[in-house]
Amino acid sequence: MSDNMSGSTSSGGSGRSGGSSGDAGLARMAMTVLQPGFDGTEPPEWLRRALGEGLGGAVLFARNLTGPAQTAELVAALRRENPDVIVAVDEEGGAVTRLEAAAGSSWPGNLALGIADDAGRTERVARGIGRMLAAAGITLDYAPSADVNADPRNPVIGIRSFGSDPALVSRHTAAWVRGVQGTGVAACAKHFPGHGDTVTDSHLALPTVHASLDLLRERDLPPFRAAVETGVRAVMCGHLLVPALDPDHPATLSRSILTGLLREELGFDGMLVTDAIEMGAVAALHPPGELAVRALAAGVDAICVGTSSPGGESVLALRDAIVAAVRRGELAEERLAEAAARVLDLAAWYTANAAARAKVTGEREEASGELGTGSGELGMEAARAALRVTVRDARLAPALPLTRPPLVVDIAPRLNLAVAPGTPTGIFGAMTELMPGTTGHTVTTDSPGLPDLGEGGEAGRPLVLVAHDAHRQPWAAEILARAVRLRPDAIVVETGVPGEPAGAVHIATHGISRVSARIVALHLTCGQ
Repeated sequence: MSDNMSGSTSSGGSGRSGGSSGDAGLARMAMTVLQPGFDGTEPPEWLRRALGEGLGGAVLFARNLTGPAQTAELVAALRRENPDVIVAVDEEGGAVTRLEAAAGSSWPGNLALGIADDAGRTERVARGIGRMLAAAGITLDYAPSADVNADPRNPVIGIRSFGSDPALVSRHTAAWVRGVQGTGVAACAKHFPGHGDTVTDSHLALPTVHASLDLLRERDLPPFRAAVETGVRAVMCGHLLVPALDPDHPATLSRSILTGLLREELGFDGMLVTDAIEMGAVAALHPPGELAVRALAAGVDAICVGTSSPGGESVLALRDAIVAAVRRGELAEERLAEAAARVLDLAAWYTANAAARAKVTGEREEASGELGTGSGELGMEAARAALRVTVRDARLAPALPLTRPPLVVDIAPRLNLAVAPGTPTGIFGAMTELMPGTTGHTVTTDSPGLPDLGEGGEAGRPLVLVAHDAHRQPWAAEILARAVRLRPDAIVVETGVPGEPAGAVHIATHGISRVSARIVALHLTCGQ
């Protein structure tokens, strides 16, 4: 193996001693550092067996969840097999939601919070998300995204970032961590050392961050430093090549980045977890077992695996690869023991914070009063604070509130793979609810034709064009421009990172969420 594989460490701390273990002890430690996903809304038999054998974590996705009661029972079933299991989920708010994927999140995402720039509100929103997770029994939220969105062309971060200013991102990252962890649920700052200055989606291929060391320290690292100083319990590393930090290894496999920079320089001593190792950025570099071993040697404590084989064979293969690497001397046993101990430390922190979860789940939910839904005053307030309305041509702009049901044309992109399939922008549904008779049409790359838009003024329906990151997608930009040429009186709603305003009226939500969609609908139908 390369020099990057040598990973003998002895940082001390609870349970972090090395020493020789038998095969059973090694296998249990190897199981402890794995965090796989699975299929189905109940734990499959292989997962129950693995939990009994010490599997340290499980990751929930939208495919596993049907509602608050089922989610809570699923988590309880996992804990019956292993009370210390770390149950993790990506619940960022906005476009990336697992518990509310079917209807859309009842909390606006990071960009919306950053645009409003009220750190107190960000902390309250994060507390609301934490309350929802605490009620479900979730241990760890793979959030917030602490990435500084330095490149507006970024296909995978975008609205998931608080913004492009490092100081703003730092204060909102810290506020988000405080909000979630105050509910007794662990937060996880991602994607270290920063995924914001990329034009490649790491789900598909390996991005490279072309920035000098000075720029990285000035721009990308401050939010992670702020998270560490706030006491964040976990950090997720990104599948990124950052030549200024390590020209030879992606961050996930880089000892100089994960141990030298994150551990030794920034002082992080919590649980370090990979992004999913089946992602295209690293999956082509090495087989899964070798990826896991190299990541552990570099300083990772937990291996996230989004998809597993139907019978769990892939999870057992990872376990066996880790054990074999220790036996061959390619992975220091002390390093594996340290990683497993950090996983167990996080589980112990969760147990110790039971009172905080009991308190927060017993409170009247500031957002709604209906535990676990999240929709209501706080989510709406946060979404409203992020709304930006530009009247570009008052002569053509339809009078608001609208007096006739509009035609809503959704120019729907293929959202990145961090977003659950089918997550709605929600504008059409929200408009239909408030103004029955609203009609809708969806335009995609596979079905790019516009409907009959009719004539402007009194002869046609009001037209609402919904786009997401239109400036970043030439096909969407062309369709939007064509529609506006045909109907210069159109209202354009941009749910992504806004580019140049278009239409007679341009509305920027700065994110996809159920509450953002409802705020747009209220603005158009009630003037609110």
